[in-house]
Amino acid sequence: MKILHLDTNNSLLINQLNDFGFENEEDYTSSKSDIEAKIHLYDGIIIRSRFSIDKPFLEKATNLKFIGRVGAGLENIDCDFATSKKIHLIAAPEGNRNAVGEHTLGMLLSLFNKLNKANSEVKNGIWQREQNRGIELDGKTVGIIGYGNMGKSFAKKLKGFDVEVICYDIKPNVGDENCKQVSLAELQEKATVVSLHTPQTPVTKKMISESFINKFHHNFWLLNTARGSAVVTTDLVKALQSGKILGAGLDVLEYEKTSFENFFSDENIPEAFQYLINAENVILTPHIAGWTLESHEKLAQTIVDKIKNIFIKN
Repeated sequence: MKILHLDTNNSLLINQLNDFGFENEEDYTSSKSDIEAKIHLYDGIIIRSRFSIDKPFLEKATNLKFIGRVGAGLENIDCDFATSKKIHLIAAPEGNRNAVGEHTLGMLLSLFNKLNKANSEVKNGIWQREQNRGIELDGKTVGIIGYGNMGKSFAKKLKGFDVEVICYDIKPNVGDENCKQVSLAELQEKATVVSLHTPQTPVTKKMISESFINKFHHNFWLLNTARGSAVVTTDLVKALQSGKILGAGLDVLEYEKTSFENFFSDENIPEAFQYLINAENVILTPHIAGWTLESHEKLAQTIVDKIKNIFIKN
């Protein structure tokens, strides 16, 4: 098979596919239209987030047998149309779930202990102890929305703390020894920390809105290492200003485009995002929750293993 690589990845991916006898070509710079003009020549595509694989693109991919997405989700692919063409869709949520779990916990502990604020102050010659008094995680109720690979990883990281961990998911019977599955209403009744681990779907887009937030019984802390589209940023800011949301750790933003590079090239930064930048109780990271040295390798290996399992007979 002939495979086109559209984004750079860990070198083991191409090396191992070469060892399997596949022909690998790399094109990291051509425009989407130029790729479309030659895509009929390839049996497989490996991509991260360079551009969307939509229906017009897939209609030109007459020989395509699989699309490998070196990441957790497939939202940049027209999955329904690809499936109708019997194209295998291969993602790698197993590859970065541990990284996401650790990053989410790190954000939470940093928020609770005001680590970013205190660090910045000390480096600027300000020594304030009482103003940086933290709170402890023990005794809190952590509500996880979306209990797949990432949600399960975060719940596992919380095992060392004296916390109640509950989750809501549209799929039944996903709870485990680390987390009790509950209704959305019960999660909104109990949670004092809310962590999002949902894929991007029509159901999850703009899910965290003013009406959704106001259904929570307690004021709460919000973590989002899933997809930025899940949170209405203006509503988040209102909730931060009112104190309904006590603080937020955001690895993803509503304003992200399909490709995450050059995010700040637009001079018209939204007012709500400007608030987040300046808020002391908000931590922002550039979509790196699953972006570790280890996950870089594990993501690639997961894709290789799945391609091997589908196309290479033992």
